[in-house]
Amino acid sequence: SSGINAEYGVSGGNTQVISYMNQRYMIFGETLDIAVGNCLDRFARVLQLSNEPCPGYNIEQLAKKGERFIELPYCVKGMDVSFSGLLSYIEGNAPKLIKSGKYTAADLCFSLQETVFAMLVEITERAMAHTRSPQVLVVGGVGCNLRLQEMLAQMADQRGASLCATDDRYCIDNGAMIAHTGNLMFEKGMHTSIEESAVTQRFRTDEVHIAWRS
Repeated sequence: SSGINAEYGVSGGNTQVISYMNQRYMIFGETLDIAVGNCLDRFARVLQLSNEPCPGYNIEQLAKKGERFIELPYCVKGMDVSFSGLLSYIEGNAPKLIKSGKYTAADLCFSLQETVFAMLVEITERAMAHTRSPQVLVVGGVGCNLRLQEMLAQMADQRGASLCATDDRYCIDNGAMIAHTGNLMFEKGMHTSIEESAVTQRFRTDEVHIAWRS
């Protein structure tokens, strides 16, 4: 249906390609193991990159200096992706690759970014083709990455679609996201008492009734 919009969340906690229709989210694809943000953060620790302002941002900046691409495991399974094997491979080989003098830490960051982002763009394009969506929205901490935005924009442009993206003012503050959603629910007359409130850590996206959105 042309009325379905593709939305795309990438962060340290979640990696999903979803669409929205009739007050429900539908998951078209997702990670089978770790999230892409977790993959990048863990590799940043291997390279002993700073946590300030955040590991993923520091990988992005170092990747800009990369000149040599290293072929890494590429794991797309249908509409889903897997990052754990790729991470294990690059974690295990990074020290000797750098020690050999043939590759730099920048080359590794460049290669990792290009590989994981290509995987994400592939499944996103499939979801857009299925939904015939004219736009894709990227959110989440990794969604701030300008290289990811560039690759998604190129794909969307080739399809005659558009990319909606933002920066770290709106992508990484989960507290603000939760508060904003709560305010939208409140404005629609949806109230939950403190006594009835609870946290469900594994509450899946497609289980939520989006009653506050038309």
